Amino acid sequence: MTEQDVRDLVESNLATIPDFPEPGVLFRDLTPVFADPSAFHALSEALTAPFAGTFDVLAGVEARGFLLAGAASALCGAGLLPIRKAGKLPRKVLREEYALEYGTAALEVHEGELAPGTRVLIVDDVLATGGTVAAAARLVERAGWQVAGISVAIELVDLGGRAALGDRYETFSLLQY
Repeated sequence: MTEQDVRDLVESNLATIPDFPEPGVLFRDLTPVFADPSAFHALSEALTAPFAGTFDVLAGVEARGFLLAGAASALCGAGLLPIRKAGKLPRKVLREEYALEYGTAALEVHEGELAPGTRVLIVDDVLATGGTVAAAARLVERAGWQVAGISVAIELVDLGGRAALGDRYETFSLLQY
């Protein structure tokens, strides 16, 4: 299946919800993609294809990134690193805070979960302003691992997330809006 075929399949299953979670926002809902086995499989493969041979582990950013990274890791035989919201992991953690529109949030990983230098592909559902994936990348680097790249299903181009990441990381998005 070509990358364009995957785009078409995923897009045909994507639900677009106007005015959610607030007026003026056009929400791109991937849950129908997850429910369609062919679309979910194709999306999971597409997220790793541009980075084949360059990563050891996929890091899924909570919460929808878990679904994508979990499926993709099972398909390609790589390990899975959960990047969790603060307070969810039971052992010693590394924490990275990032700015939200109204406040801050934090992501965490277990300290020492992977060997130093492990190559990590960060996977998430959406690249919007870039705050979450940038925090995930900083967290991976602070842990002593290497960011192999960032892969997302959807990029909201007008929100400038790719620009916020700069040129530091190779970034792939299957769909751009």
